[in-house]
Amino acid sequence: MLKEMFSRRFTELAASFGAIQFVGPAYDLERYNEFGQWRQWATSAQSLIRAVFGEESPHYRNFTTSYGHCNGYEGSINGMRAVFLAAKDDFDGGYVFDVDLRVSGEVFGDFVVLARHALSEGYKDVAAVLASAALEDALKRYAITQGLDANDKSMQDIVNLLKGAGLVGGAQKTLLDAMPKLRNFALHAQWEKLTEPDVNSIIGFVEQFLLSKFSS
Repeated sequence: MLKEMFSRRFTELAASFGAIQFVGPAYDLERYNEFGQWRQWATSAQSLIRAVFGEESPHYRNFTTSYGHCNGYEGSINGMRAVFLAAKDDFDGGYVFDVDLRVSGEVFGDFVVLARHALSEGYKDVAAVLASAALEDALKRYAITQGLDANDKSMQDIVNLLKGAGLVGGAQKTLLDAMPKLRNFALHAQWEKLTEPDVNSIIGFVEQFLLSKFSS
């Protein structure tokens, strides 16, 4: 699980901060890190905060601002540490709910971009496979994050789970009913049964599903 990995990394970085060495009298905030060792810690911390909270979060923006103003002195380095610990507290306290969905959405979004590009270049069958794979994985990941048992289930079973739990509705529900059949055509190489508009519909559905369910 992503959350377990991130939790472990937060703990590691919180502990490794203590290894940063400062030169100067004890209890003097003008002490400094002589060889720039703090940059290694700060770079890892910034990367973690970005992965967990996203670039638009106050955690990431505040840490990046502190990083930009850091001059290597203990006071400014401790300022970064304070932001990092606030991010860690919020994460450990369960106040970040969309880590799996947001990161997964970025990955699936890359598949959609590739699928649309392939379709524009005339590779309908390639686009169909990419879009169908992204859709099936996105549906399964979303179902799992909502507490449904979607492991080892067919796409049709997952669709039924989502509909039964009331997690899709309206036009999205109607469009979703057609997706398993199109997915089967694509992944079973029944190319003659797939038209370009069919592939466009898969890509369009995936895009809208990601926007509505996976956006941070």
